[in-house]
Amino acid sequence: MKAIYFERFGKAEDTLILGDEPVADPGKGEVRVKIATSGVNPSDVKKRMGSFPHLLDNGYVIPHSDGAGVIEAVGEGVDPARIGQKVWVYQAQHGRRFGTAAQSVVIDESRAPALPDGASFETGAIYGIPVMTAHRCVFAEGAPFGKTILVTGGAGRVGHYAIQWASRAGARVIATASNPEDETACLEAGAAHVVNHRKPGWSTDVLKATGGEKVDQVVEVEFGANLAEVLDCIRIGGAICTYSSAQDMNPTLPFYRMMFMDLTVRMVIVYEMPEDAKAQAIADIARVEAEPEGGLIHRIAETHELAECAAAHAAVEAGNRRGAVIVKVQEV
Repeated sequence: MKAIYFERFGKAEDTLILGDEPVADPGKGEVRVKIATSGVNPSDVKKRMGSFPHLLDNGYVIPHSDGAGVIEAVGEGVDPARIGQKVWVYQAQHGRRFGTAAQSVVIDESRAPALPDGASFETGAIYGIPVMTAHRCVFAEGAPFGKTILVTGGAGRVGHYAIQWASRAGARVIATASNPEDETACLEAGAAHVVNHRKPGWSTDVLKATGGEKVDQVVEVEFGANLAEVLDCIRIGGAICTYSSAQDMNPTLPFYRMMFMDLTVRMVIVYEMPEDAKAQAIADIARVEAEPEGGLIHRIAETHELAECAAAHAAVEAGNRRGAVIVKVQEV
């Protein structure tokens, strides 16, 4: 099979190789998926750059955790009726070497849920990291109904879905964005108000939007950089659910202020979500995508062929894409 792999850390154009790799047979409880699309996420880029120094200790790595395709073989204990089923794949390159940037992947069948009816393979390659991360950030602190939730970076990959999950569940959503195009995207996703996070003291605008009421929960894309503003607009007993802090990887916390606010800070990464939270996210994705009034709003910024995987990585690494970057692996 054709696959993208890397044997050393570095720039995408210097390390990503298109080659031929053997097709593996599924073992007990596993399926082999013929991959149609592979999603590229920031974590994939960071792994290639060496964020996990021991990643290559056991040999080359085929990158990417997310993807979609069709089950073409099953292992012992898996219902043979799953052969031919359209599925989406998540966690393909977590704690293991071989991900979805290949014409097939073998994975535990639980990591290959059925693709919702009507969903495209391109959409399937987004469900894993962006959609499930957003789901966890919104629902980890209990039912969102009636809450006021602030979503920073609401036009980003995860933020855009967080707005949708929260608003669909009955929360009032305040989002932040930095330009008119992103503001429109946030409003279309379900935000009640949008404030500009480039404006100094933007937390004041959050409170104006809420009529002075402090927010119950924050879905946070830049924990360290935004913490001071967030503390000015979150209520006592509130929760900050954060999945990134790229601008400040080692933030300093005002411990006593946060302690006397009785705040919860939850770090979210989809790989380590509890299994019941993953199952709930998968069930909710299937339910919402099947709703007659329409499913989630998906945005795809770029699509690249497998041989152009380095360009796909470069697009994600640039950090300014307001939608998913997809690699089209093959027709299935």
